[in-house]
This record gives sequence, C-alpha cells and structure tokens, in this order.
Amino acid sequence: MPHVIPWADASAAAPAYGEPVTDGTALEPVRPPRSLPEPLRRALDATIVAVLVVAAAAVVVLAGAPLSWLALGLAQALPLWWRRRYPAVVLVAVSVASAAQLPVLDIPLVTQPAFPIAVYSAARFGAPATGWVALGVGVLAAWFAGYDWTTADTAVVNASTVTPWLLALLGIVATTWVLGTLGRVRASYVGALLERNEQIRREAEQRVALAATEERTRIAREMHDVVAHGLSVIIVQADGARYAAEHDPAAAPTALGTIARTGREALADMRRMLGLLREGETGTAPVPDLGSLRALVEDSQVPARLAGLERDVPGVVALTTYRVVQEALTNVRKHAGPDAGATVDVEVGATEVVVRVRDRGRGAAATPTGTDGPGHGLVGMRERVTALGGEVSAGPASGGGFAVSARIPL
Repeated sequence: MPHVIPWADASAAAPAYGEPVTDGTALEPVRPPRSLPEPLRRALDATIVAVLVVAAAAVVVLAGAPLSWLALGLAQALPLWWRRRYPAVVLVAVSVASAAQLPVLDIPLVTQPAFPIAVYSAARFGAPATGWVALGVGVLAAWFAGYDWTTADTAVVNASTVTPWLLALLGIVATTWVLGTLGRVRASYVGALLERNEQIRREAEQRVALAATEERTRIAREMHDVVAHGLSVIIVQADGARYAAEHDPAAAPTALGTIARTGREALADMRRMLGLLREGETGTAPVPDLGSLRALVEDSQVPARLAGLERDVPGVVALTTYRVVQEALTNVRKHAGPDAGATVDVEVGATEVVVRVRDRGRGAAATPTGTDGPGHGLVGMRERVTALGGEVSAGPASGGGFAVSARIPL
C-alpha cells in the first residue's frame, strides 16, 4: 500500500490537488506577533515619566538647583505619558520645553532624554509625515543644543569644539528616528499581512462551503436516481404480487420478499443521505455502479486491479466508489503532468470497499495543467465517503507521485 499523508496534511503538502482542503474544519487565523500587552505598555510609559521626574527633583533637592530647572524638567517629561496616543502633540510639547531651556541655561538637563524619546514616538506611532517632521526638528535642535552646550565647556567656539557635540546629538536623533520608523513600517507590514491572511481564510472557507454544497446537490440528484430505481422495482413487484395472489398464491411470498428487501435498501440509502438538499433538475443518465469501473479505467488507459465487483453492494456505495476513482483519475490528468501513468486498485470485501489510486507524476510539486483552474475534487470526495462512514487520505506518495486511498464500509 502506498504511503499517504493524512487528509489534513495533504492540503499543505500539495495544495494543487483540490485547493483548499480544510478537513471539514475552519482554517485557523494566523496569530499576530507577540507584543507588550496594553497594561505593560502603560506601565513602561509611567516608569519613563517617573524616572525623569524623580531625577529632575533630585537635582533640585540634592544639588540645590533652581526651581526653574525642575519646571523645565517636568515640562519635558510629563508629556511622554501620552506619547503613544498623541505622538505629534507630545513632540511639539517636548520641543517647546527644550527650546525654552536654551535662554535659561547652557547645560543639558537630566530630563534631556525626553526629546529623543519624543522623536522616536513620533516616528513610531505617528503618521509618516509626523516622522519626517520629527527628524527635521531633531536635526535643528541638535544644531542649537550643540552650539549652546559647547559654550559651557570652552570659551572658544569653532568647528573643532562644536563638532563632537553636534555629531553625538545628530547620532542620537538619527538612531531614535530610524528605530521608530522601522517599528512603524514593520507594524504596518504585519498588519497588512494579517488582514490579507484573514481575507484569504474567509475566501477559502467560502470556497470550501460552496464546493461542499455543490457536491451535496449532485449527490442528492444522483440519490434520486438510486431511490427511484428501488421504488420502480417495488412497484413492479407489488403489481406481480397482487397478480400472483389472485392466480398463483405460491409465488406471492417471493414477490413480497423482493419488495421488502428492495424497500429496506432504498430506505437505507435515503437515511444515509438525510439532510442533503436537492437543487435543479434531475439528470437522466444511468447511475454508475461497480460494473462501470471497468469502462472507466479502460477509457483512462491505466492498469487496474478490480476485485470483487460481482458482489452485491448498496447502490450508494457503488456510486461513491465510482466517483472516488473517477475524481482521482481526473486529478491525475489535471495535475500529475504529461505522460504520467497511474494504477487503480479496487477491492470489494465482505465489510468494506477499499480504493487506491496512485500516479507517477509530480506529487507535491504538482500544479494544475487544465484550463478549469483549481477544483474541489478532494472536498467532494471526502463529502461522499464520510457521509457513508468511511475515510479518505490523500497526499504525495513515497517514491514520488500522488496517492489517494479511500475505505467505504458496507
């Protein structure tokens, strides 16, 4: 027996064979990448603000700095609490507080990291235009701060003394802006991927549901023929039994037995397909049976081993067996590639019908070669077999090719 992949894995291994395959269950949505939950985000922002405020207060209390330093520190640090929700407003507030620092003192404050944090937040949480404005404001602030803080270090202000400060401040601004921009771009890209995945998931579920509905409709149409045949036999035998009761009473039990047996078979077929809805007109073509398999494999010109076809099986089982082989051979023609051979093995036993179809084609690398696009053959095949209590497996076979296996209980 060829090695096959369980039905749930076959869609991932070879999606061309009946896309999409979901094993009768809904596709799981892709989980978004891990990120800090909202409470931790708020806690982080509160920690940043608290550290800066405590540092500004410590400078005033411990070092005896004037209260104006504390006021400037609070003006720079407190707006960071809203940096995620209002990044543009926070950038403006921190920039104004930093600009107000220039005429008051010419050294950095302990709350100075608030400015690069505001630049990062504008680039990360704001619109792209807000990020570019933050970069421009950061470069301008680096020039002014570099010149102002240089005057506190040396009495000589020239290119050699200003450059170290300027390069350091520009590096800080550029780094925070790049990190923020990369975070925003990544978040936008991941969001687009998640949205696209959700759309694909919904479309796949809709296609599978539509394919299942169409298959149920076709099964119901064919079941009409199966049951109609049984009822026709019952009517004929009932007429015969009535005639025999009048002219040959000894023949009546045989006719009545045939009526009972045929009625039970028809009722069993109807119960198995209970719940399937019938749409459209009923076709007039004969319902395929096990004997039709010989003509099917001869038309497909594939080697086959057909054992036990002479056994008496319910009509719905014979029909399902025929459709499984037919769909598997259709997949060979559509997906296995040119000149790809196949073998068919059907064995009708005492308790089940076993179907195995294997090709020597491209297996997992298969892509549709027909012009009718991706089909739903495996979905319909599974609908038929599971309705009878059976099971189907399909997937790339060991040694190459693709294999379909079905077991249908009698």
